Order: sequence, then C-alpha cells, then structure tokens
Amino acid sequence: MKAVAFAAVTLLVLLFVWERVDIVRIGYHIERLKTQKVLLERERDELRVKLSGFMAPERIARLASDKLGMMQPEKGQVVVVNIEPEAPANPAVAEGEVRIAKNIVTRRAR
Repeated sequence: MKAVAFAAVTLLVLLFVWERVDIVRIGYHIERLKTQKVLLERERDELRVKLSGFMAPERIARLASDKLGMMQPEKGQVVVVNIEPEAPANPAVAEGEVRIAKNIVTRRAR
C-alpha cells in the first residue's frame, strides 16, 4: 500500500514539475515570437517606405525621361475623346443584348 501511495505522489510531483517546465518553455517561445514580430514589423515599415519611394511620380517621370526617352506632351498633343453610349433604337430589344470585347453589341438569337 505504501508503494502505491509513494508511486502516486511521485507521479503527481513529476506531473507538476513537467507542467512547470512546459510553461517556462512556452514562455520562452512566446518571447522569441514577440521579438520576431517586432523585427518583421520593422522590416514591413522599411519596405513600405521603399515602395513609396519607388512609386513617387517624380521618380517615375525621371526614369521615363532618362531611361525610356519619354517626355511630357506639348500643348495640343493630347486629345481627349468622349464617346457617348448609343441609346438602343428599340428598348425591348436592349434587354436581350450581349456585350463582348470592344463594346460590340450583338443580339441573341430568338
């Protein structure tokens, strides 16, 4: 009987110690993950700053002119074309329209 009680107490003590060791191990792991999170957030912020520098209109304009030989259009070179959509001649037929590429209107076969 004493041996069973001793084994039970020993088992409970070992379980308690194992739980405490596991809690400490998990705590260290959490701290490592927190440190890694801070480093990754810092790297993300640095990459955002770099991206905003790459996306700056002044930089894009400079690269376009220096590397691609592009230049700003002169007055009169840009023509804005407004295309008004045509109203269907027969509104009842408009319900059966099928639009495909380049806004070409075709009608379904009935």
